[in-house]
Amino acid sequence: MAMNDLPHTALRGTLHVLWVATLAVPLIAVLNEPSATRWLGVLGLLILAVAYAVALREARLWVLVAATLVSIPLVAPVGPHDMSTWAWIGGGAAGFAPLLLSGVWRWLAAIGAIVLSGVVGTFVAHHATTYQMISAAVGATIIAMAGLPMWFAGLLAQARAGREARAELAVSEERLRFARDVHDLLGHRLTVIALKAELAGRLAESDPQRSATAAFEAQRLASSALEEVRDAVHGYRAVNFPEQLEAVRDVLREAGIRCTVTDVPVHGEGATQLALALREACTNVLRHSHATWCMIDVAEEDGKVRMTVTNDGTEKPSGEGNGIRGMNERLAAVGGKVCADLSGDVFTLQVVVPA
Repeated sequence: MAMNDLPHTALRGTLHVLWVATLAVPLIAVLNEPSATRWLGVLGLLILAVAYAVALREARLWVLVAATLVSIPLVAPVGPHDMSTWAWIGGGAAGFAPLLLSGVWRWLAAIGAIVLSGVVGTFVAHHATTYQMISAAVGATIIAMAGLPMWFAGLLAQARAGREARAELAVSEERLRFARDVHDLLGHRLTVIALKAELAGRLAESDPQRSATAAFEAQRLASSALEEVRDAVHGYRAVNFPEQLEAVRDVLREAGIRCTVTDVPVHGEGATQLALALREACTNVLRHSHATWCMIDVAEEDGKVRMTVTNDGTEKPSGEGNGIRGMNERLAAVGGKVCADLSGDVFTLQVVVPA
């Protein structure tokens, strides 16, 4: 996994800190070397530092592998034997290998780095076990401090993507259901109307009476179809507000968002408008935030019903969305209004309709 794919910049910073900490002991050991070979050790550590930056920025793992191998003759012989100079570099390789690779190769590379540390320790200080223990401990520390947060961050990213996909699926299913109902309502009616109109056109000169009857029947069918479409649209608009509150609460909780609801009984057109606004607010929470909590409060005062939806985890929007703009236009037609406010990462949507 390339470092460019890390979910959070903080994790990249953690990796940099861990890498610097890994090189701290070898640097101290190299600087304590009394001979002129210390500068070879400094050169080896400098090569490692540059290779690490290149490997993380450009996802070139082979650069880091090559630099690690080059550092063995430059760094391993330098420094006091009791400081196990190169063992710390081997531990860094063992710890970062599972973070940079995938599949079984990550663990094979980590084990290989520990074994290599033992080989270097055998030739340099005749303490293979000490080198391997240091490498294993350093590698495990790096994996614990960076690997687990990376794994949890990946899970959070997947959960957010799943919430967005669920919201998209719900919208698509609603559109398909509406299209299917409209097709079932109008398909047969429009076919019959077309046939009646064609018949009326053919009989206009030869049999005016039958032509008029066919035209009248086509008009009646058209009026009936129009009435059915109006009933269907009204059925879609007339949403049960208490049921919608319960459904929204269940959806948010299933998405891992703590949801609390405080409401009063609402009836009539106001309930329908609040239900539509609540549905839009729920969609916004799922699609445009990484919320951990959401509060829905419905109260009645001065002949008006006020619904307030508040959630955290909202990023600064680029402007008023189409959903809120459409909601505002729809509510204005029935004497209501909507306003939105963002304070930090807490977003508040307030909807007011006549009681």
